[in-house]
Amino acid sequence: MIGEMESKNGPQFVHYPEVRQGPSVPYQNETQSIPVFRGTPLAIGAAVIHSVGFVQSFFWRNAGFDVIREIPQLREYAPRYDPTVIPVCDSKSAATEELPSTPASRKGSAGYYTSADYHALYQSGKLTPTAVVEALLPLIRRDVQPPGKHSVAFVESQVERVRTAAAASTSRYKQGQPLGPLDGVPIAVKDEVHVEGYLRTLGSNLDFKGGFEGTSWCVQKWEEAGAIIIGKTTMHELGLDTTNNNPNYGTPRNPHNQSYYCGGSSGGSGYAVGAGLVPIALGADGGGSIRIPSSFCGIWGLKPSHGRVSAFPTASLAPTVGVYGPMAASIDDLALAYRLMAAPAPATKDPVSANFPDPMASISSAHQRPRNKAIGIVPSWIDRAEPPVRAVFDAALDFYRRQGYTIVDIAIPYLPEGQRAHVLTIMAEIASGMKPAQISALTAPNKVLVCMGMWQITAQDLIAAQRLRNLLMSHLAHLFRQHPGLLILTPTTPIPGWKIESETDLARGVSDGKASVRNMEYVWLANFSGCPAISCPAGYTSGDKGGHVPVGIMAMGEWGTEEDLIAFARDGEAILDLPGNRPSKSDRLGGESAGLRIPSGDGCLWEDVIAKATAVDSS
Repeated sequence: MIGEMESKNGPQFVHYPEVRQGPSVPYQNETQSIPVFRGTPLAIGAAVIHSVGFVQSFFWRNAGFDVIREIPQLREYAPRYDPTVIPVCDSKSAATEELPSTPASRKGSAGYYTSADYHALYQSGKLTPTAVVEALLPLIRRDVQPPGKHSVAFVESQVERVRTAAAASTSRYKQGQPLGPLDGVPIAVKDEVHVEGYLRTLGSNLDFKGGFEGTSWCVQKWEEAGAIIIGKTTMHELGLDTTNNNPNYGTPRNPHNQSYYCGGSSGGSGYAVGAGLVPIALGADGGGSIRIPSSFCGIWGLKPSHGRVSAFPTASLAPTVGVYGPMAASIDDLALAYRLMAAPAPATKDPVSANFPDPMASISSAHQRPRNKAIGIVPSWIDRAEPPVRAVFDAALDFYRRQGYTIVDIAIPYLPEGQRAHVLTIMAEIASGMKPAQISALTAPNKVLVCMGMWQITAQDLIAAQRLRNLLMSHLAHLFRQHPGLLILTPTTPIPGWKIESETDLARGVSDGKASVRNMEYVWLANFSGCPAISCPAGYTSGDKGGHVPVGIMAMGEWGTEEDLIAFARDGEAILDLPGNRPSKSDRLGGESAGLRIPSGDGCLWEDVIAKATAVDSS
């Protein structure tokens, strides 16, 4: 029964799934046989699929979506269309706390800067927010000639708006009245959210503002804290893949290795943090779109519980799987950004967000109860990771075992079928927000996907997928009750980065459904079930043409356990200091640094923004 529930020793929830163990079925998966289209064949194929129904049907059947409705136990479960599960804060701990003290400064002499570094320099008078934005704007603007070095990661930057915000912050610091630890700190936001004065294209050549000229609630919270939005970042068109390949605006290359993608669809935000341009960025995640670029770019990314972070006035393009969340180069900044942006919206604006407890109250609740350190592993699922990723994962798992975590084997039924149900759902939701006449304006790969979602998904398919959602959520509830504090651990993605095959792919796009399905093999479950999940940098592997490629691990927790996930990430931060994760002598900048490894070497895409800003101030 879905409703309010309380475990003997756990928190209360609203809309908690029925606690019910799912059927015992062996894990069976195989890499799908999906053809790759690129260049002229892609353009021709997209035109044919757009126009010819039986060709659409062929590709639909070939992708295997019809297996969902054949699951024998589905009739035992009602469809569940909304995965929102709301934790109810204990009244004894409901008082809102102050934000934690200023986050820690960067580690080592060549690590990523944090918000604390900016805040301390502003307070001392050694640097001003105005100098920072004047150092950044030439690097990110695409409306100047030549375009900025990093402009490919930004859709646009409203220069006067940025300078006005910086001037106000500079004045507050001179008066000794900063708004808090985020005042004057540069941040970036994904094109998907509303920001006053900016376009909202979702990475396309279309207008998705819907007539609204304001700013989304979650971004307002950052601006109210004094953060300076330096621009909107690029994304994979409509968020419909996980590379961030975008022929409309250009494709940012991985800051750590230019032969690889940043990951998507929040790849511009991942790039902005990974290249050192900002310590914090906003992403959106409907199928791993925060966590995959965080993994590929070697940073932290948090996908909150479904419904917790308000995007008022506009929901995600995929409303039952999509959420907004933070990406950052330090755990402190990730936590700070999350706690600010997840403040409940007024009920008149967002009645779902309004029912969630304030994150500050969640911190208080988390501190009052003992935290069980339990990690759940689905062995046959983990075995799907490629060897370099598996090696990083195994080393991280051993580290957590030494930190006192209990490792338990668990089973989750119908994982491959669940992934198809998630893809089916997101395709249907995105297609439902489009008009048929708009399809011709899309890039070739998305013409294919939107046509499939618009004309091939039947009511029977969609209802079967939502029945499977309920089955999976009920089984997860069973696991969370069986193992209190359980965090389900996987690699973030089973592949060690996604290589850019050719310049033609960047110019014209590419449709590689096989790689897309592989890349999303672990991330989709948190979206489909509404659970929170965090991607943590855990190591590096060698790239095809030299250099390194970051690898992340991912923990998924029970609904409402964002603070437990942040604590988990903190417990594992020292994984980055293990001998295998330290930079080689040739990679070091100014000595060996602890923590995240910044991009280095030939063609380095890392920027020392504070050094550039200091030069601006001194001139």
